Amino acid sequence: MTSSATHAPAHPTASILGYPRIGPRRELKKAVESHWAGRTTLGELETSAAALRRRTLERLRELGLGAEDSAIPLDFSYYDQVHDATLALGIVPERFADVRAADGSIDLTGSFTLARGEGERVPLEMTKWLDSNYHYLVPEIGPDTAIGYAGSRRVAEVREAAALGVVGRPVVVGPVSLLLLAKAADGAPEGFSPLDRLDEVVEAYVALLADLRAAGAAWVQLDEPALTSDTWAASPAQVRGAVARAYGVLTTAEVATGGRPAIAVAAGYGALGDAIDPLLAAGVEAIALDLVKGEVPAASAPDGATRDFSRVALLGGVVDGHNVWATDLDRAAARLEELRALGAASTGVTTSTSLFHVPHTVADEAGNPELPAQVASWLAFADEKVGEVLALAAGPEVATAAFARSREVAADRAAAPGVRRAEVRDRTGSLAPSSFSREEYGVRRAAQEAVLDLPALPTTTIGSFPQTGELRRARAALRAGTLSDGEYTSAMREEVARVIALQEELGLDVLVHGEPERNDMVQYFAENLDGFAVTQHGWVQSYGSRCARPSILWGDVSRPAPITVPWATYASSLTTAPVKGMLTGPVTILAWSFVRDDQGLGETANQVALALRDEIADLEAAGIGIIQVDEPALRELLPLRRADHAAYLDWSVASFRLATSGVAAETQIHTHLCYSEFEEVFDAIDGLDADVTSIEAARSRMEILPAVAAAGFERGIGPGVYDIHSPRVPSQTEVAELLRGALGSVGERTLWVNPDCGLKTRGYEETTTSLRHLVAAAREVRAGLA
Repeated sequence: MTSSATHAPAHPTASILGYPRIGPRRELKKAVESHWAGRTTLGELETSAAALRRRTLERLRELGLGAEDSAIPLDFSYYDQVHDATLALGIVPERFADVRAADGSIDLTGSFTLARGEGERVPLEMTKWLDSNYHYLVPEIGPDTAIGYAGSRRVAEVREAAALGVVGRPVVVGPVSLLLLAKAADGAPEGFSPLDRLDEVVEAYVALLADLRAAGAAWVQLDEPALTSDTWAASPAQVRGAVARAYGVLTTAEVATGGRPAIAVAAGYGALGDAIDPLLAAGVEAIALDLVKGEVPAASAPDGATRDFSRVALLGGVVDGHNVWATDLDRAAARLEELRALGAASTGVTTSTSLFHVPHTVADEAGNPELPAQVASWLAFADEKVGEVLALAAGPEVATAAFARSREVAADRAAAPGVRRAEVRDRTGSLAPSSFSREEYGVRRAAQEAVLDLPALPTTTIGSFPQTGELRRARAALRAGTLSDGEYTSAMREEVARVIALQEELGLDVLVHGEPERNDMVQYFAENLDGFAVTQHGWVQSYGSRCARPSILWGDVSRPAPITVPWATYASSLTTAPVKGMLTGPVTILAWSFVRDDQGLGETANQVALALRDEIADLEAAGIGIIQVDEPALRELLPLRRADHAAYLDWSVASFRLATSGVAAETQIHTHLCYSEFEEVFDAIDGLDADVTSIEAARSRMEILPAVAAAGFERGIGPGVYDIHSPRVPSQTEVAELLRGALGSVGERTLWVNPDCGLKTRGYEETTTSLRHLVAAAREVRAGLA
């Protein structure tokens, strides 16, 4: 068969792989959550979403992207892009079969049901998107799962854009990545892989491409970021084989509608490597390469054959879509020259990934006292990155002002006070091996049992309690100057007292102060550490409707004064029960911030770790005997290539141990990890050497615990029994069943009982009921141990 896009239109020389979709002021979040709360209808939500899409198209045209050459991506999502691709194929797990209409389609209400759960039906799992802090809903696919093209909202969005005078480029997760990111459905036979369903998935994609072409799409962007990783169960050879099969069909399939869009495969987040060869062989029309984390392809394949790039457009992703620092345009232009040397049919400039990882525009931060103007001048958010792409496409001879400005920024940043501080570097440079280790665990355990005297299956929470409207308004009033520091402190202390009293009434064994004073588990520390700045409007999507404002780590880090000690000691004064001190670990502070790119992450992590070590020492001196240092992001920074794992795990584990190894044996160190494939980093979790580790486990029904048992993990472990990322309230029976299942892998002396994560995003009514069930279930199971 011959390609249906033989006469493909030229790919634009300047484009981006995606754009923030939540809105400059989180308009989508507010619209979606208003609908979930029953305040607005489905039609009103769709009207708000359409207005946001229209505003995005208009903004990208204003910035200079071509409206008629497919330079503007159509990548809107109500929840996440993987979920959208799953819905387009009509894929639902058996427990949600009723949300699938007779024609296989799933409406918006059904998609939200899959994402959030309903009644006793648990939602789809969430996990980290590659090496980012974004989360996606994991498709569940078995050998009998119905798969077939069920329609896609992208088709309507192509027509919607055309009505506004824009020939947009629809963006869809590619078929190979979709299956690699999926999991085998419950009940699937041993050895089954979602990749086994590739042929049926590709058949559905053929229909999708035909539908997009009929709607007027000239190009389609198929995102295949999974090709930049070799950490899948499938071998690299199997993945390359899947790419050959999938794109061999997609590029040559005959379709009744008269063709297909030209295909641009985008492979961000790392080096595409040898996976480029089946794409070249299949004849895809364009390949977008990440040239920030990745590399320019070699001219020859591993077998020595010369690669033929003459029929493909190569798009150089030289503008970092994953971080906020202004691009060094001279360096980026040099990478593009390397790319042009391959002799491609054409070359273009693009971003390394979608820009949904960064905020909308630095212009929104004008006048922000917490972001110094000098630091702001070094930054490029989404809008500014569009300008960088356009400048690079024009070249230094045309965009002379942009290139000159880029050189000024680089020089100013390198010489700025605070970027390098001798006293900080002297401290990290003088670390000894003893700074990274504690007494062996047996000694610690005996000392802690004597001091803490906790029951079997001790109950606790992860740290935060619901952030109410009153708390958010108090924080806003403090920023606005209408509430004094003293009034704010009094309001927060009242909330701490309420949270302590609630936990005592519920019967929890180890209490927390609830963190009412914290706007975010990373930003709070960034505001109190030197070397950081924070934004006012720098929101990025974390998952679904949830957003975060990553802090900006721009210089050497130190702690000028205690941060959490007053809150922990006040909470402890209100109760005779132990109260945990609550800190965010060094790896997570890095992962959930935009981190300086002028030195290795290990050096920066040690600076943060030493600041936390000082805080832990002050907590211990104040009588806080349990200190939790959360590292939920340990897995997400894991490199996408196995060859790079060991070096990352060495410095990441070392930084945690540096932060926590200065305490006495009697002080119990906890850590927390969530929403990750823990099996991949289990040795590292063990290497953290925390006395108690809590992990996400409710959505996955404790599937991690057999690996825990097999590894002989002897320290305390708290597999979450309550999924806080869903509004569902688990019953006492459900929690008790999970605990009894856990006891099959974990000894009663080491099992802790806790939710999956902090309770900040939940409401008090559901939180109180869920925790009441949790405590009752723990007591029920505990009684059966006697």
